[in-house]
Amino acid sequence: MNGGFKYMGKKRMLNQMQAKSFVTIKTYFPTYRLYICYISKGMFCMKNPLALLFIFAICNMQCSYSQSSQPQQTKHMDSNKDKPVVYSRTDTGKVKMSDEEWKKVLDPERFYIARMKGTERPWTSKFEKFDEKGTYYCAACGNALFRSDTKFESGCGWPSFYEPISKTSIIYLEDKTHGMTRTEVQCGRCEAHLGHVFEDGPPPTGLRYCINGVILDFEKAKDAEKKYRKGGE
Repeated sequence: MNGGFKYMGKKRMLNQMQAKSFVTIKTYFPTYRLYICYISKGMFCMKNPLALLFIFAICNMQCSYSQSSQPQQTKHMDSNKDKPVVYSRTDTGKVKMSDEEWKKVLDPERFYIARMKGTERPWTSKFEKFDEKGTYYCAACGNALFRSDTKFESGCGWPSFYEPISKTSIIYLEDKTHGMTRTEVQCGRCEAHLGHVFEDGPPPTGLRYCINGVILDFEKAKDAEKKYRKGGE
């Protein structure tokens, strides 16, 4: 009988220790130091594989959480892609490159507009409300496209011009996509998609060249810059 009482007493004490240990684990599981301390002092865990397995699982979960919570590295766009290797404001030679080659030198947004004939969202271009004096170039190859004095406010949401800088700066193609018949305009040097031209523009041409601002590059007029600097002296 005494032996039975001693056995039941030990069993009850062990159950109490286990219950206490589980409460402690639930309360302090975020800190590894308390884990190690409790395991080293509470040797009863070695006698209870289930308790040891539970502690190991909790530690493992905490390790996984700390790894997944590490900040991810943000990929930055290569600054060299801002000006492709074929970019030139003086070279008038034709540029012939495959889409795969263009993909390597243009950032994704410009590639989508220039080579996939995409369209940027209206009123998102910095050139839509832009009134600086100068020249607009093709951002893919540097070909001169429009002068600022031919730019006007059309209200369509894209930079608009009524005349290109020369007859050879623009290529015209028929576009029958989206159930419409329109006239697509491309860069005369690299054949990048620029936008479309419509017959609802102001005098003297009556045309509206509706251009994606993403594919435009701008250089301020040198005369205007000189006047600005002189006035500031």
